[in-house]
Order: sequence, then C-alpha cells, then structure tokens
Amino acid sequence: MTSKADILLMGPIYQPKLEELESAYACHRYWSSEDPEALVASLSGRCEIAVTNGGRGMSAAEMDMLPKLRLIACFGVGVDAIDLAHARSRGIAVSNTPEVLTEDVADMALALLLAAVRRVAQGDRFVRDGRWKRAGFGITRSLQGRRVGIVGLGRIGRAIARRCEAFNCEIGYFGPNRKDDVDYRYFDDIVALAEWSNALVAACPGGAATNRIVSREALRALGADGIFVNISRGSVVDQPSMVELLVSGALGGAGLDVFDDEPNVPEQLLALDTVALQPHQGSATHPTRTAMGQLVLDNVAAFVAGRALVTPV
Repeated sequence: MTSKADILLMGPIYQPKLEELESAYACHRYWSSEDPEALVASLSGRCEIAVTNGGRGMSAAEMDMLPKLRLIACFGVGVDAIDLAHARSRGIAVSNTPEVLTEDVADMALALLLAAVRRVAQGDRFVRDGRWKRAGFGITRSLQGRRVGIVGLGRIGRAIARRCEAFNCEIGYFGPNRKDDVDYRYFDDIVALAEWSNALVAACPGGAATNRIVSREALRALGADGIFVNISRGSVVDQPSMVELLVSGALGGAGLDVFDDEPNVPEQLLALDTVALQPHQGSATHPTRTAMGQLVLDNVAAFVAGRALVTPV
C-alpha cells in the first residue's frame, strides 16, 4: 500500500485537516460528486479506506459498494450512524475520535442549561430590540441548588457533572450500571431520575439501545419547573412529545443542540422563549475539531502503515 492510498470521503470534516488528508492521500469526495455511483465504481477494485463524520455515518449498502473496504475512520465520537454490525461481519475496522471533544461538549451542555434557566438568548434580544428602554426584563429561575439528572455517565456525562457541582447542584444519573467510583445518586430507571431531577441532561450515545430513552413519561415527570438539555443525539428523546410538552408548559424549558432531522427544527420550538437552540455545535471549536481531525489522520496513517489503530471502536 502506497502513501497515496485511495480514500472515499463520505462527508466533510474540519477543513484544515481535510486539506492535510487530501494532500497525503488520493481522496475522492463522495458527498459532492456529480456522479457518486460512477465514482464508487471506479474505486471498487482498490479502495480500502473510507472517512466519514458522526452525522453522515456509513450504511451497509454503502460499505458493500467497496468490496475491498477495510477501514472506516469516523470524524466524531458517535458511531451510531455507521452500521457497526455489518462492518464487523465484513471485517472492516472502525475508528472514532473519543476524549478530545469531552470538555467542549460539556461546556455546551452547561451553556444551554444556563441559557434555558436564565433566559440568556431572550435577554439578548430584549436589549437589541430596544425593549429595555420601555420595561424591565423580569425575573428568571436559578441554576443554583438544582438537582441535575444526567442520562449517561460516561466521559462527557462526568465532565458535565463536575461543572454542575461548581453551581452547587446535586447530581444523579441513569445508566445501565452503577459507577463505583462516584458518589452521585444512581437511578436504574430514567423516569425515577426525572422525577427526582429539576434539570435532565442527555449525554448518552445514540443508537438503537438509547432510541427515545428520554420518553414522554420521563419528560412529564421532569415537570413544569424542569429543564431538559440534549447534547447527545436527537434520537434519544421522544421529540414530538418534547415539543408538545414545551408548548403546553408541562415541561418548563429546554436547551437543545441536536434534533431528530437535522438541520430541520420543529417550527413550534422557534417561537418558544423557554427554549435555547444551537445548530449541533457541541464540539465545534477550532482546538477540538483540530484534535478530532488529527485522530482521523492518525488512524488512517496507522492503517496504511499496518499498525494498530489509535482509537478503534
């Protein structure tokens, strides 16, 4: 295998690192090709590497377009959009970019939680629109002393918990197993966690195992004073129920960085002053995207050189 190995680029990654990848290898942009089928056909006899991102992923059918495919390098920690079972059955290795995005995603979770509780975006518009000259903005709720329930106490969940402790919050969590190395309160039922909490943060992986895990029942249990924050995947929450409960006031507010059908956001959310919205920006800082891109490059280089992957899934 030469240094100019062919790579099928399923979707874009951080531009500076994309440029590095394209200078080192023979890269082919599937996502912007005028004739993607012809592109893949031209590569089917030799391409062993595909690079994708967490939102784009790679399906079983797409993998099968490349009989020689042996590596899918994912720009992102979430790999739920990649058919891992099919990759495993084909002997295709998968890598991702864990750990390097933990702190920035946790920062976004706290930014959304604060924005929802203290109505930061609404206050900004209030000033910009000149309304402060005519009236006061009003009183908001506080983050201090809230009971914050975290759905998924992995790397990102723990980072969120540490930040919430700085705001004098009490921490509980839900997951498949109790963590013996933390003193946070454990719940083996997500509805029970939501009933205990007055802020609920989804920080679990996406995929079939967590699909709609934040159910209508859990959101109702969170209640009219409750805030729901999602920096995980849109799939982990029952989005129609969430929208309905926010509109009715049965759920107090939300901070959302992810949605079911991105970039499409339910119209009803756009009119709600109780909701803070972001366009899936959790890891979108230059330092983090640089580190993520470097991990993609490092995994590809390891594969090309016949070494063990740096961050295999």
